[in-house]
Amino acid sequence: MSKIQQLDQFTIDNIAAGEVIERPASVIKELVENSIDASSSAITVEIKDGGLSMIRVTDNGTGIGRDDVKIAFLRHATSKIKTVEDLVSVSSLGFRGEALSSISAVSQVELITKTAYDFTGTSYKIAGGKEEELKEIGAPDGTTIIARNLFFNTPARRKFLKSPGTEASHVEQVMVHMALSHPEIAFKFIHNSKNRLYTSGNGNCKDMIYHIYGRDIARALIPVEFQTETMAMSGFIGKPFISRGNRNYESYFINGRYIKSKMISRALEDAYKTFTMKHKYPFVCLNFEIASDLLDVNVHPTKMEIRFQNETKLYDMIYHTVRDGLLGKDLIPEVTVEHKKEEEKPVIPKVTLEPFQQVNHTVEPAKQTDIEHISAKDKKVYRNEPLKKPSVFAGVNYKKNQEQEKSVQMTLNETMVFEEEAKPDRKIIGQLFQTFWLIEYEDNFFIMDQHAAHEKVNYEKLIRAWEKKEIYSQKVEPPYVVTLSVAEARKLERYKDAFAGLGFSIESFGGNEYCIREVPANLYGLEEKEVFIEVLDSMDDTSITDNLDIITNKLASMACKMSVKGNQTMSILEIKALLDELMELENPYTCPHGRPTMIRMTKTEIEKKFKRIV
Repeated sequence: MSKIQQLDQFTIDNIAAGEVIERPASVIKELVENSIDASSSAITVEIKDGGLSMIRVTDNGTGIGRDDVKIAFLRHATSKIKTVEDLVSVSSLGFRGEALSSISAVSQVELITKTAYDFTGTSYKIAGGKEEELKEIGAPDGTTIIARNLFFNTPARRKFLKSPGTEASHVEQVMVHMALSHPEIAFKFIHNSKNRLYTSGNGNCKDMIYHIYGRDIARALIPVEFQTETMAMSGFIGKPFISRGNRNYESYFINGRYIKSKMISRALEDAYKTFTMKHKYPFVCLNFEIASDLLDVNVHPTKMEIRFQNETKLYDMIYHTVRDGLLGKDLIPEVTVEHKKEEEKPVIPKVTLEPFQQVNHTVEPAKQTDIEHISAKDKKVYRNEPLKKPSVFAGVNYKKNQEQEKSVQMTLNETMVFEEEAKPDRKIIGQLFQTFWLIEYEDNFFIMDQHAAHEKVNYEKLIRAWEKKEIYSQKVEPPYVVTLSVAEARKLERYKDAFAGLGFSIESFGGNEYCIREVPANLYGLEEKEVFIEVLDSMDDTSITDNLDIITNKLASMACKMSVKGNQTMSILEIKALLDELMELENPYTCPHGRPTMIRMTKTEIEKKFKRIV
């Protein structure tokens, strides 16, 4: 057994720093919280190379007195608390007294500060925990802290940091949370000399949301609030149609501090159930004021987690307040109708598809007869080619469920309802509820879901077009403008080829806004912007070009948007064309999401229901 020995001060400082400082965003969080606690009304954060080479935080707060400058960099030195009893009633954002000590232990720090009572300011330099210089300097009231070369003396930790772009996105997220939780403060965030965020500090939370997330989200907000003797909640929740594919837009703050809480997230998401689809998460921006004696904020070094004394009561209040807010509002999204000239409508190109070779299996080309196809968008008759089979992408057969594809489910005497031989005897009886089509064939009665069937046909078309790089684009005038975060912009840049392959043409519009100038032609006028957001939300560190699930899921989403919907009248001609197209598919029985396109009852089963036979 090794001999026990006391660690040296350098090692102790680095261990302590590791508990607080994980990345540049950690440094900025600690410094900005100190600036807020110093009663600042304006805070500017500037970084270079994602904060790896330089971080500068400037505020107009109360500053640090000359005699306190050195003390401020000692471990457990703070002006926020004095005794252990103060921990149960702490109201400031920072209170551990380890921020400056930890930052200076792993970077080269320069502090410039001045109080309103001093004639001159103070400059203090410290690197790797070692003091280098202390002198007087001319400076305005407030504090500026510059941290250079983060983890310069611990290269093993520095190599685990992500790329500058990724680190910048983490910093931006911190700044967004700071701006939302303190709308009374004017924040400015600069990355590599470019302004990424600027807020006015007018105290209006809705203005902050508009400035950060854009007009579409700001117009879809529902104000909510509740108050008791010990707690209060106020802020905004988003209407369900702006829900996203991740939790990045769930922002809630306890006494001005951004936190993460499984209980609060569960209460919010439970309140949105039945309003949103599965795996969709709401937009919320909520501020909680809770009596300090009901909280334990001393749970985690980063103060990101808080323990509540009465979680059940808080859950109930959040759930019912949010649920009541949703139930009391008109949740139908507002639609802006753009009037386009007749000649501007997209022309769907007629494409001749060659037979595709499946691995270890040769497929004969299908018959090249034209099919009357009614566009779900324009209700005009276009001439379109039938699809070939099988559905193959990159050598992978796209069978969603082998059991669902057994032909025995749709046959009688070995003759399939979708086979060419069945066509003369197949009778279309009519439409039910403007959604389902009733079809009679031999001794079988079929009910077809028009949306699911059309969705499957369109999905197979998109798969073929993607395979052959024949997805066409359509220009939009004026172009759509979307507001993206740093993280979203990085994903867009990384997967720009994939977006182009899907038919989108997107370019920077300055700042954090981007223009969508071209969209997939088949989606023209059919929620193209929503599909773009869905695709972007679904992406993470896995390359979209290598992940078949992401590609097929997004093609399925596009197929859904361009398909005829339920409660929509279709003609007999349209249904005949749809059935003919289904005949060309390898698996016409389920839509891309796995729902059946058709269900069946036999004549015998119907006769049993009417007691004609026992």
